[in-house]
Amino acid sequence: MEMIATLHLFEPVEQKLIELLKSLEPADWNKPTVAGLWTVKDIAAHLLDTSVRTLALFKNFSGDPPGQVSSYQDIVSYLNRLNADWVKAMKRVSPDTLIAFLQLVQKPMIDYYHSLDLHAHALFSVAWAGESESKNWFHIAREYTERWHHQQQIRDAVHQDGIMSREFFYPMIDTLLRALPHNYRNTNAPDGTCVQVHITGSAGGTWIIQSHSGKWGFIEAAPAITTTLTFDPDTAWKLFTKALTQEQAEANVKITGTQALGAPVLKMVAVMG
Repeated sequence: MEMIATLHLFEPVEQKLIELLKSLEPADWNKPTVAGLWTVKDIAAHLLDTSVRTLALFKNFSGDPPGQVSSYQDIVSYLNRLNADWVKAMKRVSPDTLIAFLQLVQKPMIDYYHSLDLHAHALFSVAWAGESESKNWFHIAREYTERWHHQQQIRDAVHQDGIMSREFFYPMIDTLLRALPHNYRNTNAPDGTCVQVHITGSAGGTWIIQSHSGKWGFIEAAPAITTTLTFDPDTAWKLFTKALTQEQAEANVKITGTQALGAPVLKMVAVMG
């Protein structure tokens, strides 16, 4: 798998987060977002939580271990509980204090990611891409998608642009789309069948997977495409992070060719949950 470089993006995207939060009006912090019941402040609190947990792991500290884990759903349930506990507790913290906390942990978090051997085995695999073991570069890229999409949820709620440029968006969506072959693992198709995902605009691109001997994998180009799904960047990030229902996605995605082969893309989730 070709490496996706994201380490160089953490510092500028985190700086943009602080600038964004400092620009908010008091009423903005309570605005609803595409992240279910979470408000703008809840998402900012969650970003702090993930930073704090990363630093705790760096120090080999786990104050709330998951206990027995026997399935992917056990992991998801554990993470959902951690997320909910933290967000609830942070409701008593003011926005100014929350920003100060975020600034306190940003540099240590980024330094930790820079300390990792990119090609060594990561502590956690990227399960939504079907991996039981991942390299650190993929783990870091996955963490970048988390930082990006949660910040974008805030920007979406308060109508502020800033990270939908190719510099920040493309590595994020390229990482999420590494889940494509895994999501087609139960889709039977003749050898040579190709499914293409095209995201429009200067920030987007084209990804092609092909069926071969019962498996799906990425290819650079194909003489013939069986199915093409075309949608814009805003639909893309929302679809793969559960901010759109399948029905909403269907209204925003154009499918040409064999319609049924587009279904796994519309159902794809590239976050833990």
